[in-house]
Amino acid sequence: MWGVSVVICSHNGSGKLPATLAHLAAQQIPPGLPWEVLVIDNGSTDDTAAVAREGWSSDAPSPLRVIVEPQLGLTLARLRGLREARYEFVSFIDDDNGPAPDWISTVADIMGRHPEVGACGGAVEAVCETVPPQWFNVVQHYYAVGQQAKRAGDVTWSRGYLWGAGLTVRKSAWSALASCGFRFQLSDRAGREMSSGGDAELCLALRLAGWRLWYEPAMTMKHFIPASRLAWPYLERVARGFGVAAVVLNAYATVRQDRSSSVILRLRSNWLCQVFVTIVRLLRAYGRCVLGLPAWEGNVAVLEMMYRREVLTQFLHVRAGYDALCRHIQAMSYSAAAPGVALRQEA
Repeated sequence: MWGVSVVICSHNGSGKLPATLAHLAAQQIPPGLPWEVLVIDNGSTDDTAAVAREGWSSDAPSPLRVIVEPQLGLTLARLRGLREARYEFVSFIDDDNGPAPDWISTVADIMGRHPEVGACGGAVEAVCETVPPQWFNVVQHYYAVGQQAKRAGDVTWSRGYLWGAGLTVRKSAWSALASCGFRFQLSDRAGREMSSGGDAELCLALRLAGWRLWYEPAMTMKHFIPASRLAWPYLERVARGFGVAAVVLNAYATVRQDRSSSVILRLRSNWLCQVFVTIVRLLRAYGRCVLGLPAWEGNVAVLEMMYRREVLTQFLHVRAGYDALCRHIQAMSYSAAAPGVALRQEA
């Protein structure tokens, strides 16, 4: 059905939900555009569900539904939201986000004018609880903050993915993927576990199926960042979480529809080659950590070192399984092709 379903995946988010719901209640909706709000209560142990219901008045501009997903995990919560959404455009808003008043209307406009787009995303501005440290602007992309591209337009191959905060997915595109047997390889964040990458995997899967990814800077939202997440140790955990997901996401890069070199794609599919490249990059990051200033906190090379170290650990863990993973994703790309889109597998 034509319209927008806003999905808020929340785990113990009772303290953050009221502000997010207030931003949604203030949306400026053009006449004739139906929309709804879904709060996915993902394994919460607080009163998330009750706060969501109480925070949405009876005269609110759209209906709100609270859906309990007892199995913990952001990917599982997103999947539940996609299944439960009534409308074609499913926009994922985190429980610490504040979308601009024209967010929903812009989502409907972009996705409506570009039927080839399977997912779109926008720009995110940080709202910090305390004065952020000096190094924040350099590493803000770790927080999914800032611009995702230099200009509006197709980022299918130039970037290849979009942040989960504010990610809007075309439900028919997802349904086509699911009907072909697509299954996530990454679980994304689950409670305090800092794994990640589910949003990138979804974008890469849509790309394999022939859908386009679109960045629209006119879609803006605010991201509230508490003081606890502005500490350097937290950022180190985020970097390691990115490293955990890197092996799976790298496997998606072994299948391309653009003009990537077949030699490069074969090298990406080779486990030994990837281990060698990771070791080289890790040693370079170690060198920059030793030579760079500042010595540790605020040194971006430290984050890269931790990321590369985790990537190497994951590659060593999967060993021969990496080749099987690449073959699985390559095979999945055949069956997941969108109608009328010819896939060219180069590896």
